[in-house]
Amino acid sequence: MNGYMLSPSLGWIAGGIIAAALIVAAIVNAVLFVRQRENSDTTLAACIRRSAIAVLIAIMVLTPSVVSTTTSQAINATDVYVAVDVTGSMAVKDAKYGSQDTMTRLNAASKAVTDITKLYPDASFAGMSFGASASLDVPLTPDSNALTNWAETLRTEPTASSSGSNLDAPLDKLIVNLKSTHDQHPNDSILLYIITDGEQTSSATRRSFSSLRGYISDGFTIGVGSTQGGQVPVTEVTASGDQTQSGSWVIDPSTKKPAVSRMDPKNLAAIADEISGRYIATNAQKTLSDSASKEASKQYRVTTTVKRRKRAMPVVWPFAIVTGALLLWEFGAWLTTTRRML
Repeated sequence: MNGYMLSPSLGWIAGGIIAAALIVAAIVNAVLFVRQRENSDTTLAACIRRSAIAVLIAIMVLTPSVVSTTTSQAINATDVYVAVDVTGSMAVKDAKYGSQDTMTRLNAASKAVTDITKLYPDASFAGMSFGASASLDVPLTPDSNALTNWAETLRTEPTASSSGSNLDAPLDKLIVNLKSTHDQHPNDSILLYIITDGEQTSSATRRSFSSLRGYISDGFTIGVGSTQGGQVPVTEVTASGDQTQSGSWVIDPSTKKPAVSRMDPKNLAAIADEISGRYIATNAQKTLSDSASKEASKQYRVTTTVKRRKRAMPVVWPFAIVTGALLLWEFGAWLTTTRRML
């Protein structure tokens, strides 16, 4: 259902001040006319006309608008894919992100995802998690809240189902989805963020990520955790589906002692090189808040979404027509008065 509202194009502060000044000017004009009527040649029509001009301009400054609902949305032609590691090592509490507070690597990854959404206003986002296998959890959507909510609910895979860290686990899913996006929107800028500790514990040889170059405009590998590392907690899933830590540590079969997981900058730098991208290590000082890609698009396209949203459409033209007519009248009156004086 349509409605009406004021939506100042200059903002409520600047617009409110200007509109208030114009209203005051209209009132002052009327007051001066009443007080000086006997000693002035200003007519009642001129007084009303000038005050009306000031009031109409004040209304236009406040920008009267019609509110309607729509499913159309203008989105930036930038598609951001975020792949987050959820292997057991991401539960290690040795990460720092923008502060000295220590947190799990997965919590740091969640904060990084939030920063990524802030870097690309109006872009589309997709979220993928990978561990023993990969899953596209959030298909490409212009709803950035969907990605941040997903990141906040991510959990590491249970220790019992873990088969070691294999960094190329998301590769097949990424190829399929990135190619699909590239084919559908060949003029879009497609960006890839891979967030992981870079640890490769699987005995299988890691495949190269260079096959993604043909589909992405830019890419980043984001390191979470520390090179000093930490012990990996045993995680379990309860009957209700919640995840808990048993209080014990994953045992390294070769040493019979608690396994220590360390962030591997070499693997992260190698993957970044394979996608012609950049490796960023997050820590107490470094976050992703200033790491936007220069390849992000400046173009916009219109798409149709399921979600209905309100849109304010300015309706200034009727007031502009009336104001223009009054200004022409004022100019004509001034011209007539000037000629009489001559």
